Amino acid sequence: MSRKIFLSFLVLAALLLSTVPVTAAGGNQTIGVNVLLNTDITDAILQDLGAHGRVRDVVYAIDAVTMQIRASEMGALQALPYVLAVGTDAVRTGAPLDTVFVEDFVDGLGTWNLDAVNVTNPGFNNRQVPYDGTEVYVAVLDTGLVDSWRQYFPEERIAEEYAIAFGGGGGDQGWVSSQPNKWEHDQNSHGTHVTSTILGYSLNGTPINGVAPMVTVIPVKVLNQNGSGWSSVIARGIVYVADLKAGPLADYPVVINMSLGGSALDPVEQAAIDYAIANGVIIVASAGNNGLAGMGYPGAYPPVISVAASGWMGEWEPGNGSWWWNRNVADPTNPADFYITDFSSRELPGQDLDVVAPGSWVVGPYQVNSGHTSYYYLGGTSMSSPHVAGIVALMLEKNPALVAADVELILEMAAVPMPAGCLTVNQPAGPETFCWEADATGAGLITADAALSLTP
Repeated sequence: MSRKIFLSFLVLAALLLSTVPVTAAGGNQTIGVNVLLNTDITDAILQDLGAHGRVRDVVYAIDAVTMQIRASEMGALQALPYVLAVGTDAVRTGAPLDTVFVEDFVDGLGTWNLDAVNVTNPGFNNRQVPYDGTEVYVAVLDTGLVDSWRQYFPEERIAEEYAIAFGGGGGDQGWVSSQPNKWEHDQNSHGTHVTSTILGYSLNGTPINGVAPMVTVIPVKVLNQNGSGWSSVIARGIVYVADLKAGPLADYPVVINMSLGGSALDPVEQAAIDYAIANGVIIVASAGNNGLAGMGYPGAYPPVISVAASGWMGEWEPGNGSWWWNRNVADPTNPADFYITDFSSRELPGQDLDVVAPGSWVVGPYQVNSGHTSYYYLGGTSMSSPHVAGIVALMLEKNPALVAADVELILEMAAVPMPAGCLTVNQPAGPETFCWEADATGAGLITADAALSLTP
């Protein structure tokens, strides 16, 4: 199996293209749209909107509604005096209940990817930074967690009281519904793997360290069982986390990780991001897996901290199947030791790529059979994003007063510049050469120690 085919399986279709443009739809076709208003929502406005279609969901916090309309109504809807923007609902992609009998993985085994961001060195009890994410919340907007998540993660590290699932969206359903318990019945495993990078995990009883093993993760399921979803659902999940930050979590730093995206930014999704940032939430997202075709959204939206994917020259050392945990990444960080993966999205004009983190051959829990624990290498910017979300959590533990603009600036200043180049590295099928230009690297390779050293 070629690397590209292998990666297309591993990436789990995390960043598929957006929905079909309205111009391609017939005038009588029913479509799902997200409508952003320029004023507060009133009963009179909702009644008036009902003349153009069916209102299926209302998000008062950002003055937005989700509707089902005929495609021919799009222009009339946009022309209404209280309508700021209209966008089609866009595609977004990305058992046993045994308990892990520990509260965290602070003393767990280090892995190559954690060594690459200078969180650990190889071996146990070997953290290299004085912070672990204590009293920071990280909301993982993804597929949720698998039924057997307690076999991987300590219950103390998962905020079950705030965990939630949102579903629906799109032209077929239209409405967005809340499903409180579905978050822990995922059949996809993408969200579980993403969470494992932040927290660490139990590998058949062996503790594996995480970037921020003492954070409290809030699972927010916004992608369905095949790993895809809609921007209206993403927006609802973002608003939910922002309202937590404005309410019961007002005294705690809150980070959102979104290892997902699509080809266009929905105006309601943008409004939700702006609302969350205004409420003090820091948002990190994957850059996308579209290579030269450009970044995905919301990662490409400038206020979001976007993350590209790197690999390491020490991968797949011949005769060493345990390279991912027993090989040392050289210090200080040398950009010549790393490459940009071929799938990692490049920055196009008008897009904003911030930093690079490990996103190739990252090991974590991924189940192919429900209830049966298993572990896989995964590759994608879905894997690089949680490294940075974890680093942000460490920064916020050090200084909870940081806002989104502060965090993004510090990360960009701390990153090790990575020039354009080529690198030949071992892969399962043999040596392979990767090449990249300056549009693939943002500010460069981020490490936790450098980011913390610049955090006031």
